Amino acid sequence: MTHLIERLPVGGGHTGRPLVMGVVNVTPDSFSDGGEWFEPEAAITHGRDLVAAGAHLVDVGGESTRPGAERPPVEEELRRVVPVVRALAAEGAVVSIDTMRASVAAAALEAGAALVNDVSGGLADGEMAPLVAQAGIPFIVMHWRGHSVDMQSRAVYGDVVTEVCVELRERVEALRENGVRDAQLILDPGFGFAKTAEHNWQLLARLDEVVALGLPVLVGTSRKTFLGRVGRAEGDELRPPVERDLLTAVTSFHAARAGAWAVRVHDVPSTMEALAVADALRDADRDLTVEKHDKEHEQQ
Repeated sequence: MTHLIERLPVGGGHTGRPLVMGVVNVTPDSFSDGGEWFEPEAAITHGRDLVAAGAHLVDVGGESTRPGAERPPVEEELRRVVPVVRALAAEGAVVSIDTMRASVAAAALEAGAALVNDVSGGLADGEMAPLVAQAGIPFIVMHWRGHSVDMQSRAVYGDVVTEVCVELRERVEALRENGVRDAQLILDPGFGFAKTAEHNWQLLARLDEVVALGLPVLVGTSRKTFLGRVGRAEGDELRPPVERDLLTAVTSFHAARAGAWAVRVHDVPSTMEALAVADALRDADRDLTVEKHDKEHEQQ
């Protein structure tokens, strides 16, 4: 099976390291950047900056998915994202539209988006799967248990990794029944969505089990709350989101070692450096394997 991600014009060739997806939040209430890119021109400029820093993909979203967030009207979401998608796509950026609404996805695809990133995996809008099937574009399917306003009440698991994998498989099967092909599907384990800090760490530690499902995996840990707790004593204030980029880069390094297809991040430069280290280690591993094989061959 040739996956559609191999046809994305990501530029410079893909060397085996994860692609980097830069985040453009066109929202007034994002947990990570507090509405800094809410106006279209600011968002477009930010998208350009992400690409200039090395991002292969730009993920444009107009709805905050932080815990407790209320949904904007569909007209407002369209107003926020369509001009940004159109401008960045016209300049050659590979744009992903981050939305749970089929009507928004359709408008973004018409404006030049190349893939759809739906945090509900098609569950929030019954028209999403038919749209994606007809459009034939890559579709990111996140593990999801409900809308942001009350999702944390659903963070109840026996074995979080096993249950996430089971629920992702069920979602894939449902999408297949709606005409979406495996070659379109990308999985996202949903860090921070209906998960406690402990659940997120368990998912990260066993990320290879998600990768083993056999579809490309997107990892989105960037600036998440569980990273804000690192190095903090119980009761201490969390690190603010903008101080979590180094921690995000470390998780991106781990994702690379686990076989992730892409990482979704707010700060591209630190991630690029972390992935360069992962590249160097991968090359060293390969050299050691070749050397060991040659020695064994000589001894035969």
